[in-house]
Amino acid sequence: VQLQASGGGLVQPGGSLRLSCKVSTRLFTSDEMGWYRQAPGKQRERIARVPWGGNTAYADSVQGRFTVSRDRADNTVFLQMSSLKPEDTGLYSCRYNGARGIFWGQGTLVTVSS
Repeated sequence: VQLQASGGGLVQPGGSLRLSCKVSTRLFTSDEMGWYRQAPGKQRERIARVPWGGNTAYADSVQGRFTVSRDRADNTVFLQMSSLKPEDTGLYSCRYNGARGIFWGQGTLVTVSS
């Protein structure tokens, strides 16, 4: 299973970005995707838990600002980030957790700075 994350970049505070994570294999309702980020000098944290057959759960730090959507036909999960803050800066990664095991994408860097 391969995951390709993209969409990171430099954005000003208050701005928006959309990340995408395309999975190389078909996703089933029993599979789970996740969005994670690692801020400089901090441990990696999960910011969105995305059961493919259920509802997304968000970390408190991004609730109300970030939204996950899915393209089921293309096995892709998106992370729409709005009202970005400098503390949202970090390496964003996606993870697959399912019957095939656990796999990570390579990460995409998001920098929120003026």
